[in-house]
Amino acid sequence: MLGWELPPHNSGGLGVACYQLCKALAKKGADIEFVVPYDAHHNINFMKVTAAQPNGVHIAPGKNAYESHVYTYPDGRTETIDIFGQQQYYEKAVTMLTQNRAQEFDVIHAHDWLTFRAALRAKEQTGLPLVIHLHSIERDRAGGNAGNPLVREIESIALLMADRIIAVSQHTKNMIVEDYDIPGDKIEVVHNSIDPEMFEPLDSSNSYVYLAELKKQGWRMVVNLGRLTVQKNLVNLLYAAKEVVARAPKTMFVFVGSGDQYFELITLAADLGIAKNVTFVGFQRGKRWRDSYAIADLFVMPSISEPFGLTALEAIGYGAPVLMSKQSGVAEILTNGLKVNFWDVHDMADKITAVVCNDSLRDELLQNAQAEYRRLNWDRAADTLFGIYHHHKQKKALPV
Repeated sequence: MLGWELPPHNSGGLGVACYQLCKALAKKGADIEFVVPYDAHHNINFMKVTAAQPNGVHIAPGKNAYESHVYTYPDGRTETIDIFGQQQYYEKAVTMLTQNRAQEFDVIHAHDWLTFRAALRAKEQTGLPLVIHLHSIERDRAGGNAGNPLVREIESIALLMADRIIAVSQHTKNMIVEDYDIPGDKIEVVHNSIDPEMFEPLDSSNSYVYLAELKKQGWRMVVNLGRLTVQKNLVNLLYAAKEVVARAPKTMFVFVGSGDQYFELITLAADLGIAKNVTFVGFQRGKRWRDSYAIADLFVMPSISEPFGLTALEAIGYGAPVLMSKQSGVAEILTNGLKVNFWDVHDMADKITAVVCNDSLRDELLQNAQAEYRRLNWDRAADTLFGIYHHHKQKKALPV
C-alpha cells in the first residue's frame, strides 16, 4: 500500500482515513506493508510501515503534505524539494523496494495522485494488479477549476492503467467519470467511516481559555477545521458570518488550520467589519485539536467540493453538531446534520443563526447525529476491499 502520510505526521483527513482503513483491514487478516515518503516513528503494530526515500537521505515530515520539504543528505547538505521532485524521489525509492519482491504481494493499493507514479512503476515492475484509491481529484483541490495540468495528467494515466478504482463517495465517482471519461463500472464507491476507539477523552478544561470565557458570557462558537484554501470555500463562510453577526452579535467564528488563503481571509474579515468576531488559531494537533471541536456550538464544513469530509464525523465525536455542504461525500451517509449548497451564502447564514440562537436545536442535532455516529465503523469498507483484493489476487496484470 502506497500512501503519502500517516498520523501523527499527517496534514489532514487523508492520513487518518488510511490509518483507520488499514487497521480495519488488518483486523480481518490483511498483511499490509504501508510505504510513506519519509522516515518517522508511527507506533503502529498492525502493519509494517516502510520509509521509501533515496539511500542515505533523511526527509523530515512536514505539517502539510503539499509543501516543499527539506532533504538532508549523508554529508550534511540540505536541499528543499518541491512536491513534484518529492514524487520522483518516492518513485525511485519504491522501485528499489519492490525489486525482486513481487512474490511477497498480491496487490498494489495506492492512495491519491502523490503516489500514482510510484504505483504505476511498481505495477510495471511486478505485474501485480493495481487498485487506485481516490480521496480527492484535482478539480476538488482547485475549488471546481481545472487545476494543475500535470496533476491531471498523472491522475488520468493512473486511472486508465488501474485494474480497479476506489472512490470515497458517489460525488467523487461522478467527478472521475466526468473529468476523465472512466467507465462507471470500473469504479467502486467505498465510503470512509470513523473509528471511535481513536478518540482520546476530552479534559475537563478547554485549552482555548479566552473562548471558554466568552461562552460563559453567552457567546456561541462556530468552528471550521481544515486547510485555508479555495477548495474549503471559506470566503463564502465569511460572507455568511457577516450576516450571522448582524443578527447574533455574540457569535465567534473560529478557523483552525493553515494554508495559502490565510492572509486573504484575515483581510476579508477586516474588510467585512467582523474582525472582532473572527479568530484564526493556526494548525493544531493533540489537545488543542480536540478542544477545537469541543468548544464548538456548531461545526461548519462549507466546501466547494469535499470528496468525503472526515472532519464532520470527528466533530460529532467530540460533541459538535455539523453543517456541511451538499457537495460533500459525508452528506451521502450522514442524515442528522444541516446541509447547504456551497454557493448559497444566505441559506448558510440562516442555518448558522438558527443554531447559535437556539440551544435546544443545537442539542437535538447533536443527540441525533451522535446516535447515527455510534453505528458507523470501517467494517463495511474493509469487507468491500477484501472482495476486490480476492477478485484480482489471481489475475496478474499484464506488464505495461
